[in-house]
Amino acid sequence: DFSELYLFTRKIGMKVILFTNATLITPEMADLFAKFPLLENIEISLYGMSKVSYEAVSRKAGAFESAQRGIALLLERNIPFEIKGVLLPQTKHEIGDIEVFARAIPWMDHPPVLSIFLDLRCRRDSDTKNRLIIGLRNSPEDCLNYLTRDKKAYIEEKKAFFRQFSRIPGQGLFPCMPGVESACVDAYGQLQLCMMLKHPDTLYNLNIGTLKEGILHFFPQIREMKARNPEYLRRCARCFLYGLCEQCPAQSWMEHGTLDTPVEYHCEVAHEQARFLGLIGRAEMAWDVRDWKERIRKFAGEYPKQDQAKCNREKIIKEE
Repeated sequence: DFSELYLFTRKIGMKVILFTNATLITPEMADLFAKFPLLENIEISLYGMSKVSYEAVSRKAGAFESAQRGIALLLERNIPFEIKGVLLPQTKHEIGDIEVFARAIPWMDHPPVLSIFLDLRCRRDSDTKNRLIIGLRNSPEDCLNYLTRDKKAYIEEKKAFFRQFSRIPGQGLFPCMPGVESACVDAYGQLQLCMMLKHPDTLYNLNIGTLKEGILHFFPQIREMKARNPEYLRRCARCFLYGLCEQCPAQSWMEHGTLDTPVEYHCEVAHEQARFLGLIGRAEMAWDVRDWKERIRKFAGEYPKQDQAKCNREKIIKEE
């Protein structure tokens, strides 16, 4: 019933973002997109550049040919799409080939986005599949090697990042302020702060309430929630690598079934990056660093943005 749902959605004026691996794109479906455009680029996950690597990931015979056929159908009809990927043990040797392939696509004006940290299942409905995902995760060293392939660009990007966003998150669980400019609704009418967060305490049931009530009253209450986990308060609440780390309530929910349990994997990846950047020493943990603002100044050339006005005031006082 995809075509029926798609036409209904487009007729009421909504844009459609289609995530696909292209294996199920048929000539009829491609013709449909040509006649009634999505208004957003299709996003295609490419699991490998050869039959061997692709099927090692998909574990389905013929999947590579089906994906190539679907991509060809879109190209023939000039239907805009972008390529994405996943950094996996089976395909990490092909990342360069995927990037070369992506550059030849007319609508790709940026390198393909690759998932490298591998989130667990948001529904927390399969320990078996979560263990499989954990087994496929890249080591912190492999993550760093991928991120720093262009070391100069990576360092400049992180300098700009730390100038803008560095701070200690404190006890608040939602420094990212989700649900302010956007929210999402799942197939069962549950309003969510973000797509990955399905903790029961953070869901608002639109079957018995209104969208206005959820956004204007329920969400603000959730954003005020505080961390209670002693380990989170000892580590994450005092860590200046906020933003560099993937830790958030959604990640904690997926990994542990709570909102405030540190995710060790993301902590290790963030610390690996921080050591590469020279922000912490080999034996240091970021939550123990007290002179973090000065370290950022030395690395990025200035204090974090939110502290710049304070620094300027102190400089004037000293000069006087």
